[in-house]
Amino acid sequence: QVQLVESGGGLVQPGGTLRLSCAASGFTFSSYWMFWVRQAPGKGLEWVSVIKPGGDFTYYANSVKGRFAISRDNAKNTLYLQMNILQPEDTALYYCVRPHYTDLDWGQGTQVTVSS
Repeated sequence: QVQLVESGGGLVQPGGTLRLSCAASGFTFSSYWMFWVRQAPGKGLEWVSVIKPGGDFTYYANSVKGRFAISRDNAKNTLYLQMNILQPEDTALYYCVRPHYTDLDWGQGTQVTVSS
């Protein structure tokens, strides 16, 4: 029973900051690579970031590079996405995702809206 529960989304002004969290359970969180993926209104899925199990490697989509930071606390089974200098184009439903062999497990998503 893999469970991924995102939180921390909300309405923020351009230039603002949010930190998303993903509470993971039902698997050995510290053994898995994790993704953040987002979907803007009317658009397809966009991969945002990835983090290695130990947190010692991260990578980002060009659209968020330099503004977002993925991290994890394996002791708390929690994944984070720090989002800085938010822009209207960051408006999307943000998902925490666990790749597992050929499959993906998804959270329910948390909505981020960037608007003045």
